[in-house]
Amino acid sequence: MFKISQEELHELALVGVKIGANVQKGQPLVIQGPVEAYELIRECTKVAYEAGASSVYVDYHDGIRNRLSFENESEEDLCEVPEWAIKKYEYSIKKDACFLHIIGEDPDQLAGIDPKLLQKVSLSRMNATNKFQYYTMNNIGQWSIIAYPEVHWAKKIFPDKSDDEAMEALWQAIKKTSRIEVGKSEENWIKHNEEVKVHARKLNDFNFKALYFKNSLGTDLRVELIKDHFWEGGCDKSRGKFKTEFNPNIPTEEVFTMPNRYHIDGKVYSTKPLSYNGNIIPSFNLTFKDGVVVDYDAEANKDVLKNILDTDEGSKSLGEVALISYDSPISNTNILFYDTLFDENASCHLALGACYPTNVKNGDILTKEELFELGGNDSMNHVDFMFGSSDMSIVGETYDGQMVEVFKDGNFVF
Repeated sequence: MFKISQEELHELALVGVKIGANVQKGQPLVIQGPVEAYELIRECTKVAYEAGASSVYVDYHDGIRNRLSFENESEEDLCEVPEWAIKKYEYSIKKDACFLHIIGEDPDQLAGIDPKLLQKVSLSRMNATNKFQYYTMNNIGQWSIIAYPEVHWAKKIFPDKSDDEAMEALWQAIKKTSRIEVGKSEENWIKHNEEVKVHARKLNDFNFKALYFKNSLGTDLRVELIKDHFWEGGCDKSRGKFKTEFNPNIPTEEVFTMPNRYHIDGKVYSTKPLSYNGNIIPSFNLTFKDGVVVDYDAEANKDVLKNILDTDEGSKSLGEVALISYDSPISNTNILFYDTLFDENASCHLALGACYPTNVKNGDILTKEELFELGGNDSMNHVDFMFGSSDMSIVGETYDGQMVEVFKDGNFVF
């Protein structure tokens, strides 16, 4: 029977708590995760207290119960967000908490549920928790996401393996890409963060005005970057009470910045399936004009894509452009994870929806209105989709008109 060893479970908890969320002495930690990950959640709780956490709150969720609620409750009841649920977030923010989110659920858990209903419920919950979104999107407190294997997820990826074999294969993939190595994980992450930041520094030195993306699938896209943008990657730094470094995504390979929502033109084709609200969109394309999606198509679940785009005005534009070499650890596993945390780090990606204010000079003190005027995007959504390929070409345009090769055959040239 599949089981993660205690040593490796402890190492994963160390990575999540101390490298990911990096809980500080006297700081609360909020852990959110599926019931299937209870062993990891217990170990994370132990590690957090050993690191000096003042308290640890655990918020379990259950995918099967979630589906049952969609199958049996009225739309009104599903869309209602209890006051106590909102106050949980407000209390955590007031206490300057950090957050650790554990993923590991069936990618198809809500397949067959009306996409319009899923979108309405999602919108109501995002509206109710917008203060929490601001807290994390602006890096006021630390936050991180790590993965734990789950049998339905594992069988989705490895359908020809037995349950135990699929779980073992998924765990080995999580361990490798998340740089989990007993006694060496911290060293691995210090080294990796520095390697990622090398690319960010070089891109910042070029200070590109725009990027041009092309590949054989038909992607031909110009993305202008916001003036005074910053490329970031690897670890970030929180801006609230504790002001400490943390790793938002484990694993991560990306360097990312802010596009100018007014100046995005051309067509882009996705290269990996998008998992959204328990539904899979296998492949799709978007056409942009003056920063807005004016046309789109999808191989399947086009209505799900439509619901993403119709969330609000900002969902029809971009808030993030991220670069990742095709020759990277996650891509080289040749595994389609059916989860954005992994799949986005196997490929260059774009995000429909909100930008990260930290990607522009003085972004931490700009109002939403000021950021919007500069070209930053505002939305309740932030939906990453992958468009990188082995033949991706990226050329950067400088403010003095020079054209600089950034990617050739899917990889950085510097």
